[in-house]
Amino acid sequence: MTTPDRVVEALHVNHDALAALVPTLSEEDLGRPSGASEWSVAQVLSHLGSGAEIGRTPIAGAAGEPVEPEDNQAVWARWDASAPAEQAAAFVRHDAAYLATVDALSAEQRDRLMVDLGFLPEPVPLLVALGMRLNEVANHVWDVRAGLEQDASIDADSAELLVALFQGPLAFLLGFSAKADAIEQEVRLEIPGGALVITDQVSVRDAVADPTAVFEGPAEAVVRLLTGRLLREHAAGVEVTGNVTLDELRAVFPGY
Repeated sequence: MTTPDRVVEALHVNHDALAALVPTLSEEDLGRPSGASEWSVAQVLSHLGSGAEIGRTPIAGAAGEPVEPEDNQAVWARWDASAPAEQAAAFVRHDAAYLATVDALSAEQRDRLMVDLGFLPEPVPLLVALGMRLNEVANHVWDVRAGLEQDASIDADSAELLVALFQGPLAFLLGFSAKADAIEQEVRLEIPGGALVITDQVSVRDAVADPTAVFEGPAEAVVRLLTGRLLREHAAGVEVTGNVTLDELRAVFPGY
């Protein structure tokens, strides 16, 4: 079962990985191209840090903490003006503050809290807010690692959790990011932990009875596919057989 506690645990795993990595990064490392198109390693860390700063505020406010929201543009401008080393160090601080706010929530708050993220039509359950943060963090941790090592991968437990989240709380994200009309045929693709179905829309399900294709590879590669990160140079060991090719799937998921 997907719960806020499981997502928080995964967020801590990803935070700890980057918090241990950041002090080892040289100026040259921070300036390297990352796995995110047109962003350096430092810029990815800056994006994650500003996201933690912005994302903490509505959760804290929903929990009753007095907070003064800052305009997002002002937050991004402040981070963009920082030097790469400061962007990296500030990420660690602000992500830790985000996690401290979430850790302080009671069990009842984790189950019942509704969070107004500001860019969705209405407040969402805490699980949705945390799931969106995990999707962002897990993929951007990969972006950082991909800038430093060829065989980077998303944390396996985080990936399995995200596949489950895309079946429910995060299903709506595929409506924004996926391009179902990029291919003409209907696809029912078996993936680790479920199935990816492409008709006039895209959905992740727990299973399908009559798959038309099979994805052979780990769950972390599926998550990278859904976010446009399963490029040819980072797809070793992945194979798709059936009525769709990996290149066709890449067209459905151009990334963000």
